[in-house]
Amino acid sequence: MRIKKLLGMQVLDMDANDIGKVTDVDFNSVNGRIDKIAISLKKNILSHDEVMIHYDNIQSIGDYVLLKINIDRDNKDKTED
Repeated sequence: MRIKKLLGMQVLDMDANDIGKVTDVDFNSVNGRIDKIAISLKKNILSHDEVMIHYDNIQSIGDYVLLKINIDRDNKDKTED
C-alpha cells in the first residue's frame, strides 16, 4: 500500500465508530516501518483534534483503518501507547 492511499483514510475504533481520518504518518528511519499515524478526530464541523496512534494499536488496514482501541473524542482520552 502506498502512503498517499493511507492519507485521508477513514479510521474506525474497536467498536466500529467512525472517529476521523488519517492526516499524517510517522516513520522509523532506521527500519523503514510506520511507528505512528496521526488522526484528525471528528468532533463537529468547526472543531477537530489530532491524536497520534501507535502502529501496534492498529488491527487492520483495508478500505479503512480499524483500531484495537477506543478513543473518547470528547475528553481526548486516548490509549495510544
